[in-house]
Parts: sequence; C-alpha cells; structure tokens
Amino acid sequence: MKMIFAIVQDKDSNRLSAEFVDANIQATKLSTTGGFLKAGNTTFIIGIADERVDEVLKIIKETSHIREQFMTPPVSLDNTVGGESTYPVEVQVGGATVFVLPVEQFHRF
Repeated sequence: MKMIFAIVQDKDSNRLSAEFVDANIQATKLSTTGGFLKAGNTTFIIGIADERVDEVLKIIKETSHIREQFMTPPVSLDNTVGGESTYPVEVQVGGATVFVLPVEQFHRF
C-alpha cells in the first residue's frame, strides 16, 4: 500500500476530484496555500494499493495543467536597492507536485 500526496492548483481540483470518483479512488481533499504565490492549492491525500499507483499518477498528470501567470515581486523595503520599481514577471504555475510514500500499516476503525 502507498500514500499519495498530490498538491494541485485550485483550478484543477474539481475536475481531478471528479476523475477520482469515476475511477473509484477514495481521496481526502484539503484546501492549502502555496508559499511562493500565496495562491490557493488543493492537497489530495490518497491511500491506494500498490498496483493502482500508476493509475492514480496517470489521472493526476492528465488533469493537472501548467499555466503561465504574471506576478509582481514584493516591493523591497531595503534602501540599498536604489528605489527601482518592480514589474510583473511571468511564472509557471499549476501542474502537480506528488509524493508517493510507503505505508507500513493501515487500519480502518
């Protein structure tokens, strides 16, 4: 058995959740916030049999999309910077960050 933690952008979470339901994959869905853009994410926690791990990863990969987004870097309060203004920069967001961990024991009460 494996434990899968999948962190996806909120824009992909409803579709991914529906795909899990269609595939009879039970998942716990948590609202989370990313540290870099301070944007909403969703973290799915999935306990799954070893032989279904590739199926789960395929669903996550097909459902979670990378997007381009503009962000404005935080304004520096450091006076040594020279007072330069900050301009929006394009960054990649989305996709999925997935951790697959072995499960030593599983209990359902």
